[in-house]
Amino acid sequence: MTSSLPQGQSTSGEIEPDKPPRQVDPWAIAMGIMGGVLLGTGITFAILGFVGVFEEPTPPTIPPAPTLTAPAPTSAPGTFGDSVSVASVAALVAPSTVAVEVNSFLAEGAGSGVVYGNEGYIITNHHVIEGASEVAVVFADGARFPAQIVGSDPVNDIGVLLVDRQDVTPVTIGASELPTIGEPTVAVGNPLALAGGPTVTAGIISALERKLTVTDGNDLYGLVQTDAPIAPGSSGGALVDAAGRLVGITTAIAVSDVGPSDLGFAVPADIAIPVANDLIETGEVRHALMGIQGETAWAQENGAEFPVGILVNDVSPQAAYEEAGGQINDVIVAIDDVTVNTIDALLARLRRLREGDTVPVRILRSDSSTTIDVTMGGLD
Repeated sequence: MTSSLPQGQSTSGEIEPDKPPRQVDPWAIAMGIMGGVLLGTGITFAILGFVGVFEEPTPPTIPPAPTLTAPAPTSAPGTFGDSVSVASVAALVAPSTVAVEVNSFLAEGAGSGVVYGNEGYIITNHHVIEGASEVAVVFADGARFPAQIVGSDPVNDIGVLLVDRQDVTPVTIGASELPTIGEPTVAVGNPLALAGGPTVTAGIISALERKLTVTDGNDLYGLVQTDAPIAPGSSGGALVDAAGRLVGITTAIAVSDVGPSDLGFAVPADIAIPVANDLIETGEVRHALMGIQGETAWAQENGAEFPVGILVNDVSPQAAYEEAGGQINDVIVAIDDVTVNTIDALLARLRRLREGDTVPVRILRSDSSTTIDVTMGGLD
């Protein structure tokens, strides 16, 4: 997001998303202009009030969320070869990737974004625009537009901007299924706030459903891991497959004491797109909450331990899980017809659900298997 490298990884293994550097010394500014401000305050306020500066601006009309659906996969993932190249993917995706310039009272920063739909929406990271007082977007053709913050979601590190430009090139959304480990991928962003358009790097999908704890203490679940180099300032950029279809929004990089470790992470499209739609439609995301406390349950076989589900240690009174008939000491093994064998896998699945969703939850209880239908509560 910024022109400087992120801080190193802590000994606890937490991954830090790049943060905008502090570039302004407020004490130096204050001492230099205090006299002038005090002398001219009364006259300045009178003039600004007369010309209407202090009047509440009329908020712009928010267009509806793009009516985009993820296409079903029609073939195996593409590969880079004679007919498909990184250059062709870059040419396809670069017009859909923007630089995001951020200003606040004490700092300036930069990140990346992805054009979503034809109405001027830009998907980026929450941490790119957090605390911003002014945001601008620079397109691949060099055009710079002021941007309005539509909303942001710290739980999944996704934010949405809106610019008054209709001649945009939206990114193509990938299939609703997660990509395949080993599948080639391309990352497109604007690292280090470099001028001259997006930067393109290539790699593969290294892993899926990763969990990361970032510097603000927030845990991100269900992330896509890639070895395509992602530098500071690329946060909010596009991670695409060999067909140029969006598979994730880049969000974090891993660093060690000696620098970047070639591990990048992205919020998968099947989490990012629904979050963006929620922010556009209502300005918030009503995250699902089951109302349990649990831990990964382990079973032993042939001298080895295997994760088999989530042992429910506590159930909140009148919470969604209790209302559905769930009990302490249940072992949850599947939710919404998806197998979950660890607490991280359960939380990653919950990131894809919303308050009010009713889903089947398969549990083990007293050596028998049963299924209960849980209507999700809301995460405040």
